[in-house]
Amino acid sequence: MTIQEMLSHVDHTQLKAFATWDDIVKLCDEEVEYRTASVCVPPTYIKRIHDTYGDKVNICTVVGFPLGYSVTEAKAAEIRQALADGCNEIDMVVNISDVKNGLFDKVEEEIRALKAECGEHILKVIIETCYLTEEEKIAMCKAVTNAGADYIKTSTGFGTGGATKEDVELFKKHIGPGVKIKAAGGVSTLDDLKMFLELGCDRIGTSRAVGLCKGQETSGY
Repeated sequence: MTIQEMLSHVDHTQLKAFATWDDIVKLCDEEVEYRTASVCVPPTYIKRIHDTYGDKVNICTVVGFPLGYSVTEAKAAEIRQALADGCNEIDMVVNISDVKNGLFDKVEEEIRALKAECGEHILKVIIETCYLTEEEKIAMCKAVTNAGADYIKTSTGFGTGGATKEDVELFKKHIGPGVKIKAAGGVSTLDDLKMFLELGCDRIGTSRAVGLCKGQETSGY
């Protein structure tokens, strides 16, 4: 697998609370140069990115982030505004409290409602695996599949843990054929990147991939 092939699966991410416009410009310039799958950015920057870069940059943003306990109506409003501003992909956080309370049907209903808001745009569902039991993770695989979302995503990167090989393998056993996997959180080396892609992840969320790959763009790995 070449460096460029790996980068084509990366959501190049900058979600720090103190991210400046200069940080965002650097991120977007790197997407253009290294052809990552997208930039994943705070909602407040979507319109400015779209006005500056147009279709040169594929914009992904986050909804209900990072804690997930916003009400569904608030998440839906976030999605509508993000799409109006020029976003193409949405990474939403499930209501983790509902998951912990065993309200799996309610979580599924929310995902379905938010996918309806997204329409043809990609919806990735962050279940924050570090807080869940295996039973809860399996229930979320079923909820994401039944609700028609495009991806199940391991983590926000703001919790107590990130993506693991074991969680990706669990997802593969329990998601439906139409659902893809995004690993995020703690993907910090080229070996990590390669491992998660070889496990079957279609997207990797990380802020580090471009920096790790600079100077190695044409090499195999």
